[in-house]
Amino acid sequence: MGELKSHFSKLVFRLEDRLDGLALSLRKRLHMDRPLQIITYRSYGTVNRLYLTGRVLRDKGIRKSIGKDSVWKNLVEMYKRFQSAEAPFAQLKIEFQGKSHVVTTNAEGYFTLDIHPENPIEQQSMWLEVEVELIAAPFGFRPGLKTSASILIPTSDAEYGIISDIDDTVVKTTATSLIAMARNTFFHNAHSRLPFAGVSEFYRALQLGRNGKRNNPFFYVSSSPWNLYDLLVDFLDINNIPEGPLLLRDFGLDENKESSNHMGHKLREIQNILLAYPHLNFILIGDSGQEDPKIYRLIVSRFPGRILAIYIRDVKLSQREKIAIEISKELMQESVEMIIVDNTVQAAKHAAARGLIYTTHIQEIVKDKMQDKGELPGKLE
Repeated sequence: MGELKSHFSKLVFRLEDRLDGLALSLRKRLHMDRPLQIITYRSYGTVNRLYLTGRVLRDKGIRKSIGKDSVWKNLVEMYKRFQSAEAPFAQLKIEFQGKSHVVTTNAEGYFTLDIHPENPIEQQSMWLEVEVELIAAPFGFRPGLKTSASILIPTSDAEYGIISDIDDTVVKTTATSLIAMARNTFFHNAHSRLPFAGVSEFYRALQLGRNGKRNNPFFYVSSSPWNLYDLLVDFLDINNIPEGPLLLRDFGLDENKESSNHMGHKLREIQNILLAYPHLNFILIGDSGQEDPKIYRLIVSRFPGRILAIYIRDVKLSQREKIAIEISKELMQESVEMIIVDNTVQAAKHAAARGLIYTTHIQEIVKDKMQDKGELPGKLE
């Protein structure tokens, strides 16, 4: 049975490659190959490592949303996101510290640069901007096409880092219900999708910490596809939620993709973050709806002493809540508190009691929560 499944999978992978090739050929013949765009994804590095990633696609004119966009407009824009036309085997040039680095996109248009510079990177702020230029593509493009890439490099005096899930942790998605999740994803945009009440002020309090420098780095790990990257970045910006690298997934049939491995993707990405910053401790934030409690338990066991606290939003499913409670009891033996909360204020009060944020911020978080829920004038007006 296993051999049959493996054989079938290989046939499917080859069929997808064949279809991609036919689609590329058709776009060339119909002159549907312009214009191109370079999309760079917020990534992270260190003073001794530069890592950036992105994708080259046909520009389908996806524009930033506005609050009055109709459901139909949201559906059309979402269709454009998922009907991406990639530029395979394109070449890009990145100039850094006086050297040129050339990278090539893979069959689906993704590219990665991962280097260790000869000289340590001099930090002016937490974010480093690097220019990326398209120099070759399998079809015509406008010469001089460039964009910038943002790489987070935490400063040496950061108190701790924060790793957060997105769906049902920051934004209301209802990932435990396929129909509700589809409705929230496809019918809404960055303006109409709702944050969990108070999350903005709570996250900003964590970013500020207690040193007053607002330099505690955020990382967002999600099983959402890369097709939603621009929507999620806009959502964070619109709601004044701290920016940070977004580590999403590539969905598809390729045998190297994680189309069915939600837990493996998140576990690997979180481990990579902790390995990148061995001298930085972390707070983990997630929800009880999927695998976050299990993933975070594994992280605690593999990185003893590195996790300061874990906050799990209860999605009100009794069986999932039971699992989370059992794991929280197990983690107490590791001297790590995993707090299961109904709202952001509960998490903030615990963080203040642990000395992770200022107690004076709790009132602002309460106010932010009330505004998000429409109980005070503000965001929902």
